[in-house]
Amino acid sequence: MENDRQRQQSCWAYLPSICLSHVFWWLDDRDRSRAALVCKRWNQAMYSGSLWRTRTITFSGRPSRSNTSEFESALWYVKRFGKYLEYLEIKFLNPYNAVLTRKFQVTMRGLLSCLGKCNSRLVSLTIQHLELDRLVWKNIIRNQFIKNLIIFLKRMGTHLVHLSLKGARVTLEEGCELLNSLSYLKNKSFASEINIEDFFSHHLSIYSSPLFHQTLSTFRNLAILTLNYNCISDELLDILCEHNAHSLWTINIKCHIHDPHGQVIWGMSWANLAKRAPKLKVNFFFERVMKHNSLARILLAEIPLRSISLRSCYFSDPDWSMKPTLTNLLPAYRHILQKLTLEFNNSHELLDEELLQLVLSCKKLFFLKIWAYLSVAFVERLLQNQAEGKCTLRTMKVRIYTNRYETHEEDRMLRDIFRRYRHLIDSELNYFVIAYPMM
Repeated sequence: MENDRQRQQSCWAYLPSICLSHVFWWLDDRDRSRAALVCKRWNQAMYSGSLWRTRTITFSGRPSRSNTSEFESALWYVKRFGKYLEYLEIKFLNPYNAVLTRKFQVTMRGLLSCLGKCNSRLVSLTIQHLELDRLVWKNIIRNQFIKNLIIFLKRMGTHLVHLSLKGARVTLEEGCELLNSLSYLKNKSFASEINIEDFFSHHLSIYSSPLFHQTLSTFRNLAILTLNYNCISDELLDILCEHNAHSLWTINIKCHIHDPHGQVIWGMSWANLAKRAPKLKVNFFFERVMKHNSLARILLAEIPLRSISLRSCYFSDPDWSMKPTLTNLLPAYRHILQKLTLEFNNSHELLDEELLQLVLSCKKLFFLKIWAYLSVAFVERLLQNQAEGKCTLRTMKVRIYTNRYETHEEDRMLRDIFRRYRHLIDSELNYFVIAYPMM
């Protein structure tokens, strides 16, 4: 019995360090701490930098007994392992009241201060959906949090590559000060990926702000830029063309009905940027901006558009028609469009033929997602064209809206279609098609 025990111990004792680190990688913090008590070698494995390079710290926005431990464990982690950190994501989920936002602000002050002193490796910081314009953020708490974050970004600006403050909802001045903090030491920033979607408060016409243009001109190595259409202007496109054409390859643009989007952009500005940045891909995401006049003003033929998403969010307008967009506007991108997402309530018009012709005309289209009032026959025709090599989809997701509570007949027809094309679907497609009652 004693010999067996010695043999079992020796197996673990001679386990290669890389294997031991891999075992620790699968453990949560509590189990790692317990395992570190086993022996000196396991304790050393606990401090392997590879275990602590990536971290997501989540704070619940609801009052509970676990709140205190969440805040304490976050500080404990940063004090002990913050020096190894390279990728940090912080989540604060739907704060319920000012007491919790205050506790979050105090914790973040300590966390950012400690991290700023001990860390020189951080390359990615993500803090999304703070919604600092909500009433639960008292002015003094909000201002102090922004101040702490600015100080931290000034320290980290020289080596921070990725920054996402999506959904922060700050003022123009606060937002520009936050972004300017990345270029504090050198008057220019070499961050390559910035996500400022929903970064500014609602209804702001950022596109007309010289302060915003001056701020964006400090970025000299952007590869991926994500922002709202209310930030886009000829001046911004010229700035990107002058300072980032060598590196820029993706611009993600969200256009929401509540954000200003009536500015005029010249096609020449897009054409110049596309010429200077030949690898550039532009992805548009529209929410409730569905009318042809608005879309035609935004979707200029010179844009190197690779992906477009048009979502009406179940809203229906009998005076609105999708046909002009499907037949006149989107076909302009038939040689370059790769991803198409359409979610709209077209209960007042049939669009099967227009949708099918659009898909067939887009020779590079590989991703298709449609939620709309369609006939089941649309799915069969699309699969038949796929089988004949007339389209080259790799993903096909269709939700067929119906005005009936029961979808038994549609379900039966879809099952029959699936059986007939099962070999094609299994070999070529990420396929998901259902009938959905819209009552």
